[in-house]
Amino acid sequence: MKTKVRTVSVVIPAFQEGKYIATTLSRLVNIDHLIEIIVVDGGSEDKTVEVARRFTNKVYVLRERGIARARNYGAKRACGDVLVFLDADVITTADFVEKVLETFSDSTVVGATCSIMPVKPRFHEKVFFHLHNSLTRILARFKPHCRGEFFVARRSEFFKVNGFDESLPCTEDHELAFRLSKRGRFVFIKDLTVYESLRRFRKLGLFRVVGIWLANYLSFVIRGKNVSKVWVPVR
Repeated sequence: MKTKVRTVSVVIPAFQEGKYIATTLSRLVNIDHLIEIIVVDGGSEDKTVEVARRFTNKVYVLRERGIARARNYGAKRACGDVLVFLDADVITTADFVEKVLETFSDSTVVGATCSIMPVKPRFHEKVFFHLHNSLTRILARFKPHCRGEFFVARRSEFFKVNGFDESLPCTEDHELAFRLSKRGRFVFIKDLTVYESLRRFRKLGLFRVVGIWLANYLSFVIRGKNVSKVWVPVR
């Protein structure tokens, strides 16, 4: 069933993102579609807030850090029919809003993600991300998985399930995808790709990052909580 979806809000949590956020925001403000851009800062001591205010007047600063907390805070201040949660170091394509609106014109869709690829990857990094995206796309047919770098939710359904779980330092993205999928379809937008920085992979190494992901995910599935007590930012 088709439904008219008109407005999109982009919510960006940020902490010490002065080196990256200008690139992300400059792409967003140059998109043809009118979108609402909200930045929620977790107490940065660099120029993150100053830079963000050059691009949007909806910049908020929280005393308490936490990516789920920041996303929920931004969502409560958003007006869009569709909420796009985007990390501060993720670069979007010019047509991403068009593709999001087309996806959510189907009233059965409650959430979505897409391919996430690295900027300027080495060969082994490119191979890993292609495999990871393929696995995410396949799993979306059975039990959805979604990295928070690009997470889209229908506003009405997001609030019906109470948004992101703020008690989880990580895997909050997967957990919300699971809950949303009980209310409708959580889909993989096949013809859309966004691009993230490789700062965490380059600093910690691909295998270590994947090991941390896997340990936290399995712990969440089995015990309902993460191994990591906090998600340490890499800058």
